Amino acid sequence: MKKIVILDSNLGAIDLERSIADQYGFVIDKPKQCKTEDDVISVVKDADGIIVQYAPVTRKVLDAAPNLKVVSEYGVGVDSIDIAACTEKGIAVCNVPDYSYQEVADQAIALTLALDRGVVVLDKQIRSGNYGLTAVKPLHRIVGKVFGVVGLGRIARAAAMKARGIGYKVMGTDIAFDPGMRTEEGIAVVTFDELLSQSDVVSVHVPLMESTKHLINAAVLSKMKPDAILINTARGGVVDTEALIEALKNRTIRGAGLDVFETEPLPKDHPLIALDNVVLTPHAGYYSEESLYELKTRPVQNAADVLAGKKPRNILNFGF
Repeated sequence: MKKIVILDSNLGAIDLERSIADQYGFVIDKPKQCKTEDDVISVVKDADGIIVQYAPVTRKVLDAAPNLKVVSEYGVGVDSIDIAACTEKGIAVCNVPDYSYQEVADQAIALTLALDRGVVVLDKQIRSGNYGLTAVKPLHRIVGKVFGVVGLGRIARAAAMKARGIGYKVMGTDIAFDPGMRTEEGIAVVTFDELLSQSDVVSVHVPLMESTKHLINAAVLSKMKPDAILINTARGGVVDTEALIEALKNRTIRGAGLDVFETEPLPKDHPLIALDNVVLTPHAGYYSEESLYELKTRPVQNAADVLAGKKPRNILNFGF
């Protein structure tokens, strides 16, 4: 009987996952909570498939799993998986790229409005007995402001369209698109520097990889408008946290809305928590009951399809 191992999960009971595996006659273990390479190696020896959320799937891990045929990700990001090594070994890598793109786009807009309308600050003020506007002045009209998206994938385009519906002008930048063109949704494509200098909101929507780690650094932050805000619902590592903290402290930019962090969970004593010009949410952008259902079932479906000799719905390395 083929065995699927869940390396780590913070998604609760696996009744949904098990129901998919049962349809194929595969066994799926209670989730492990692997954090290190050695943790993973200790549980993959007899695995035919593995499902991973954050645990490292390295070449050394793959060497320890001779029966492995598929690595399936709980979600979109696959920065913890050595895809090149998997491909060399004939191991399929799958993810679920579209399960929550509307929710993440909604989160980007929610963080934007929380900052652009001073929602969090005003809430704190009124709870402390201050029924005034002084703490958030000056606020400016949203209609006509520029919402710029870094990356023009599915989430970024959805966020831009939602922003346009509220009244923002929209633009985007992406290495796959030539400046001067427009996307099919009508988003104006500009250079990265043009986006930074013109946007009132810079919303980040790129995957974390070597080329995007700390893409938003001190030099980039210095090119933003001083009254602009930064939104990150992508991956924490895309933003240089120390540089962002300095920019927020020095008011190089007006504020930031962050759903993701370089260290998760965010430590209670993290410097970001003490700042009054940042809105923080706990990597919640993916969540709705509907997206959670897809998140829990589709990784198992992908893994089971590979093990059953079928083409999975979502596969990242070619040749399978």
